Amino acid sequence: MICMPLRTLLAAFLVVATTGPVGWADVRLPKLFTDNMMLQRDKPVRVWGWAEPGEDVTVTLAALKAATKADDKGEWSVELPLLKEGDGLELSVVGKNAVMLKNVIVGDIWICSGQSNMEMSLGGCLDAADDIKGAHFPKIRRIKINKVQSDKPESDAPAATQWQVCSPQTAAGFTAAGFYFARDIAEKTGVPIGLIDDSWGGSRIEPWIAAPGIAAVAELNGTGGDWGKMYNAMVHPLIRFPIKGALWYQGESNGGEGESYFHKMSALVHGWRMVWDQNEMPFYFVQLANFQGANNNPAGGDGWSKLREAQTKSLTIPNTGMAVIIDTVALNEAGDIHPRNKYDVGTRLARWALNRDYGQKETVVSGPLYKGMQVDGEKVRLSFEHTGSGLMVGAKQGRATATEDKTGKLTRFAIAGVDKQWAWADAVIDDKGIVLSSPAVKEPVAVRYAYAMNPDGANLYNREGLPAVPFRTDEW
Repeated sequence: MICMPLRTLLAAFLVVATTGPVGWADVRLPKLFTDNMMLQRDKPVRVWGWAEPGEDVTVTLAALKAATKADDKGEWSVELPLLKEGDGLELSVVGKNAVMLKNVIVGDIWICSGQSNMEMSLGGCLDAADDIKGAHFPKIRRIKINKVQSDKPESDAPAATQWQVCSPQTAAGFTAAGFYFARDIAEKTGVPIGLIDDSWGGSRIEPWIAAPGIAAVAELNGTGGDWGKMYNAMVHPLIRFPIKGALWYQGESNGGEGESYFHKMSALVHGWRMVWDQNEMPFYFVQLANFQGANNNPAGGDGWSKLREAQTKSLTIPNTGMAVIIDTVALNEAGDIHPRNKYDVGTRLARWALNRDYGQKETVVSGPLYKGMQVDGEKVRLSFEHTGSGLMVGAKQGRATATEDKTGKLTRFAIAGVDKQWAWADAVIDDKGIVLSSPAVKEPVAVRYAYAMNPDGANLYNREGLPAVPFRTDEW
């Protein structure tokens, strides 16, 4: 038996007695609130947390102040007037104890979600060393949310990091797609950008969908199971925190789907907008890149073809935008499901935001998007939206912007007649669009472009260097 002096026993008892209840009763903030955090500009500032039931709590931010009292569950919240700008601010929360957060900044916050290609860090990307070395961006901030699931909506999200200021010491850990998005916008607008890195490698879309979103899409009625379990733990705890919009890069784990993925995207977008109470919240997403070996069958239709088609259809959801990246993976890299060029991903997402949300209406947001077709004898004429300053045969190397290949020919266009036999088409650009023909198809009725898992060589661009969106006109 080990004996202990009475004085030591009393001291130990006092430590236990004081650290237990007092630690529980201390004013506490969600893990989303840390030093260096960003608050959403032009929206009310919401601060909430926990304390002893009935405890008086005062929140101060710059010249703004609000007081409240914790309810019988120990929960409290306040709302301060909106802020348009501010940096180097201090946020204090005072009850029986005091919490002080320093270097708070006001800007635009974007949640970056999806699976591993959104989670992929800048340190693992193509030609990123110079970007990391030059990452002196004190007005770009980032917080990483831990990977957790729950059967019920949670009140606090487990953060893997505190908010970090973007610097050469921290940038390598940022979501790469998010970093290039934030850098592009911050440099072109001067607006501080915050990133909530909230992704999980290998995850399907279903666990991210909020219950109100599922209920809003008739085609998903009766679904359930594991739906919503990441939403509950990784998104729901954030919904009281105003944000600017969402960036989404996911689909590989749902790669065998077609139309059903569009319904799930509808549920995801509408659900997040409902729970954030931001009905027109911008939602910009990434279409899947080319993957595996090139498909030289003009019919195509393999692998992710139908899923990309469902992603394109998701553009019909209001205030969405899509970054097309089928030109970002070289054929010798196509066996890697994690393309290392995230520069084009982030900057193409940024185009949508610059045009829609930052007043730069001259910014072209997308490559050519199929609009319509007209059959004229043995020929088919195609028209497009998002042609920018004109169509071109493009060539792209690495991260460089695609340039015109003046001696090249358009590839990856196929046409078929009523017999559904596909043949590669001769494709010519004129001042009205593109004209297709093939000696093998005398009476064409349908067209496909880049409709394959890996449509290597697809080279229709607009003159802004953005690739055309894969499409088909048939429903065969």
